[in-house]
Amino acid sequence: MSAKEASAKSAGRSPAGRLIYVINGPNLFGAHQPGVHDQETMADLERDCRALAKTLDLAVAFYQSNLEGGVIDFIHDARAKAAGVTINAGSYAHTSIGIHDALKILDVPIIEVHMSNIHQQEEFRHHSYISRVASGVILGCGAQGYQLALQHMARLLGDTRT
Repeated sequence: MSAKEASAKSAGRSPAGRLIYVINGPNLFGAHQPGVHDQETMADLERDCRALAKTLDLAVAFYQSNLEGGVIDFIHDARAKAAGVTINAGSYAHTSIGIHDALKILDVPIIEVHMSNIHQQEEFRHHSYISRVASGVILGCGAQGYQLALQHMARLLGDTRT
């Protein structure tokens, strides 16, 4: 277990320590890969994640921005409030050193999600700056990737249901 995971596990013992930030950047839901991003809406995704989070004794806060600075501001907010971060930065995963740097200073688990398999796309999408600071990466599972991320986050924080 890494230092980030251990710190999050101890923080996860209190109810306030089980807040997961779910951060989304641009290019989601039908924007560029038909059949992967267009099956659900952001509202559907939030509804499904909130329902699952409740069963995992987690709380979730959602944020979406097409602006890199907005994503970075929400990551900075996570430093004081979140026990973990799930992030789908969209196209910023391949370009943003700023988002990488903001995530790097967090002392909580980070799970990167891509709805599509980025390795089946253009060569320039094969690299993610976020992967280098993430505890885990989930890709190619569509919207279910968010649920997988929440399940893994609950495990990292210590499952309180047992």
